[in-house]
Amino acid sequence: MGSVRHVLRLSVAGLFLASGALHLVKPEAFDEFIPEVVPAPRAVNAAAGVVEIVCAYGLLTHRAWAGRASAATLLAVWPSNLQFAVRATREQGATSPKALIGWARMPLQVPMVWAVLED
Repeated sequence: MGSVRHVLRLSVAGLFLASGALHLVKPEAFDEFIPEVVPAPRAVNAAAGVVEIVCAYGLLTHRAWAGRASAATLLAVWPSNLQFAVRATREQGATSPKALIGWARMPLQVPMVWAVLED
């Protein structure tokens, strides 16, 4: 089970790195994820990108804080992923590709949290 966890942990690091960079270079890609009640959405979006890049670094370099910080980050963005899925369902219908992708993402965060937390 350790090798599966290790591979998934590296995958999460890669996803954090890619997503974090995208937050910074193309912030509009995340507009649909940010709940309307969030103040200064672009600043929050940029901060999220920096946090994801820092977590990726921590996971890849085996820092003691990285697992807990990454799990907290995954849990913190869960409401944004829910916002995206709900909005896509409302605007395009439950069977639209966007809604299906949005809802499929939700349970995927569970194994991601498991992977980043050390035994």
